[in-house]
Amino acid sequence: MSARLRVALIGGGQNCEHEVSLASAASVRAALDPARYEAVPLTILRDGRWLGPDEEALGSSAADSLAAALAVLAGCDVVLPLLHGPRGEDGTLAALCELAGLPCAGSPTRAGALTMDKWATKLVAEAVGVRTAPGRLVTEAEAAAVLFDGPVVVKPVAAGSSFGVCLVETEEALEPALRAALALDDRVLVEQVVRGREIDVAVLDDPDHGRRVGPPLEILVAQPLFDTTTKYDGSAEFVIPAPLTGTESKALTEAALRVYDALGCRGLARVDFFLTAEGLVLNEVNTMPGLTAESQVPKMFAAEGLPYPEFLDRLIRSTPGLAR
Repeated sequence: MSARLRVALIGGGQNCEHEVSLASAASVRAALDPARYEAVPLTILRDGRWLGPDEEALGSSAADSLAAALAVLAGCDVVLPLLHGPRGEDGTLAALCELAGLPCAGSPTRAGALTMDKWATKLVAEAVGVRTAPGRLVTEAEAAAVLFDGPVVVKPVAAGSSFGVCLVETEEALEPALRAALALDDRVLVEQVVRGREIDVAVLDDPDHGRRVGPPLEILVAQPLFDTTTKYDGSAEFVIPAPLTGTESKALTEAALRVYDALGCRGLARVDFFLTAEGLVLNEVNTMPGLTAESQVPKMFAAEGLPYPEFLDRLIRSTPGLAR
């Protein structure tokens, strides 16, 4: 192994979060300490082909370029898959690395698959005593039979960045919302609206200090829903640390760790809650949240004195099987 660790940074992906992933990959590449790491950038195009470190196509087909990409990956010490959403964050890349015997940062295959599936996440959370929003699973065949009985949130089971998520407040809006969500996934969730403060909790398996939970972050938005547009137009305000009582902070931390462990997460995860008058409600879990310097998780750890480059160093070094 060379004096510097060769880190494969994989960005892009075959889903609606392609551009978000590219932003994370570019930001991480620019921030990695060049004295410790040699970045080896790889990009997965929307059609499944891979681009190599020189941004040239590695093959004329998805299968050919994957074979060539594996040869590049084999020359790296560790893989950091900066893919958000299906065919990446859902454990796909972790499984590829596991089959190839490559150390891969972040959560393993099972945790990625479970957390990307919002229905499975709900079942696991409820099983360990963490409340989620009441709701039902709907397939294409059942969509026409769904009745409007009050405000609901409709969302694809497996998608990120709030793509396909819609707040439905009238009967007329339900059918279009279901169709929009079903365009992204063959299963959707129809959940009762939860009124509460949006609080995020970040968990990092710090190789130097053990597992740590960053300062909680509160999301303040003018709209009733923290949707895709609001997530990326700069209008949302992040308050770090969120103004919480000691009891509230303790409950959120304990719930986040309980869900993190039950899902089998590793390395890093952002656990999102609603804090209501009746207590906390789990919203979702992200095993590879946005990782630009301005994203929520890096800002949370920076607020307690862990700068972005050092945060990335801890995440990479938390990888099992990594020769240090």
